[in-house]
Formats: sequence, structure tokens, C-alpha cells
Amino acid sequence: MSDSVFGDLDALLGHVDSKFTLVNVVTKRAKQLNNGAPPLTESINPNKPVSTAFNEVGSGKIGYKRTREGIK
Repeated sequence: MSDSVFGDLDALLGHVDSKFTLVNVVTKRAKQLNNGAPPLTESINPNKPVSTAFNEVGSGKIGYKRTREGIK
């Protein structure tokens, strides 16, 4: 199987707590990049902010902390 564009999913999930959270973090960061925020990694493609956001998460440049627990 070929390498994914977004890298190893297990490595990405090491920086967040779920796939759902990963999607939300990457989406928010991609919007910031589209609005002119400077990239946090050297591996960037200005035409692909989602790929840049995945690279930032994978390199640990994007912080994430759950502020509260879900509904119980």
C-alpha cells in the first residue's frame, strides 16, 4: 500500500484524542492558514492548507487540550 498524503494516522492520533478531534483541529488550522496565518512548519504548500495543517499536527506544532468531558 502506498504512503498516505497525510502521513501515518496512528502518529497523527498521538497528538489528539480521536479522529473526530483530528478533523476539527485540522479544519480550524486550515481556515487560519487560508486567512493569512503564518505556517508553523517548513513543509508547506500554499495551495494546500489542509496538507500543511496535517503536517503541523504530525510534527507536534499544533497544541490541543480537551477543556471538558462529553455528556455522560
